[in-house]
Amino acid sequence: MSISNLYSSGFKTRNRDHFAAIVRVALSDNVITPEEEAFINRLAIYLEIEEEEVATILENPDSYPINPPATETARLERLYDLTRMVYADKIADASEKALLKRMVIGLGFDPSQVETIVARALELVASGKDEDEFLADF
Repeated sequence: MSISNLYSSGFKTRNRDHFAAIVRVALSDNVITPEEEAFINRLAIYLEIEEEEVATILENPDSYPINPPATETARLERLYDLTRMVYADKIADASEKALLKRMVIGLGFDPSQVETIVARALELVASGKDEDEFLADF
């Protein structure tokens, strides 16, 4: 039995949708850089997204919903992943930031705090904070 068989289909669906959200961020400037591609490939393995599904998601990431996590910690973990993708090529351009702001709202964060959350998340990732430090800062 593979490890993926231990998880519910809901768990797999959330992972797939989270992966699609990250791909949307990567494609927001219509280019996937080598750094972004490496991050996507690592994340696909980590989230146990099969190669065929990765290809399907890369073709049309907008067809997958944003499923907001139930806990604040899970939301912050997803924010960390999304922010790392925005900053994977060391450039957080306007289209990537705009998409990240929409994702932050979709993840269930307070819309009035979006600007502050995105700015802080980008600052933490740019300074090299790991996930634990990122979570602790929020």
